[in-house]
Amino acid sequence: MFGLSGPGSSSASRSRPANSREQVFHLGEREIRYLLRFSQRRSLALQVDPRGVRVAAPFGTPVSQVEAFVAQHRDWLERQLSRQLAGPRPVAFEIVDGALLPVLGEQVRISIAERSRGARWRRTPDGGEGLELPGGGDLQQTLVRALRMRAIGWYRERVAEYCLRLGVSCPKVGLTAARTRWGSCSSRTGIRLHWRLVHLRPELIDYVVAHEVAHLREMNHSPRFWAVVESLCPQWRAARAALRTESAGLPRIEAQDGYDNLMQED
Repeated sequence: MFGLSGPGSSSASRSRPANSREQVFHLGEREIRYLLRFSQRRSLALQVDPRGVRVAAPFGTPVSQVEAFVAQHRDWLERQLSRQLAGPRPVAFEIVDGALLPVLGEQVRISIAERSRGARWRRTPDGGEGLELPGGGDLQQTLVRALRMRAIGWYRERVAEYCLRLGVSCPKVGLTAARTRWGSCSSRTGIRLHWRLVHLRPELIDYVVAHEVAHLREMNHSPRFWAVVESLCPQWRAARAALRTESAGLPRIEAQDGYDNLMQED
């Protein structure tokens, strides 16, 4: 299975799993301590959050290869560490009447209607889009459900479009809430896309879709794969960079919605 990386302090050594250990990496004159964890994954992943720097690696990966991977992403690592020092992480999105929520590149106005029986998308008097939520029940759960429904409809249409362009059969399309990937493609489960992409601009979602659809032709990240991506999404480099930047500011709706800044090599 192949996927696109996304979209959550090291503890005392006695509480760490046996397959984890602390390592040191020198970023110029700066000494960076990171937690290295081995597992049955297929790729290397570099992660930065308030707990520190972490690297996940497949069992048997030489430390020299891990260090080369970290060094390869030195600029990204420096940016993420600077952001951690710059200020607190975004606060949770407050679901109140009149709140604005980004959906597919537009600001959607939330309204709370006590007599409403369910979530309802509608046009607002100013020509914009609104989402009406019922006043009773779990607003958080209702909002996430509405967003997931909106997301899956959009994703299925875009996957079908890109499959048509590539001349391949359209696979099953599902949602994911994975902490480490924006999407994945598997011959067994089809294409899965993260529901939180729905907050982003359509052209950024299209890049993720093109990336996963390209895996239907090339189940790897070889030059041939990237050539397929470019044939589907000529501006993929700019979209990829924008995705990394803009995804850091996505609204956090769920209490457990602690997705981390992460880069992953599949």
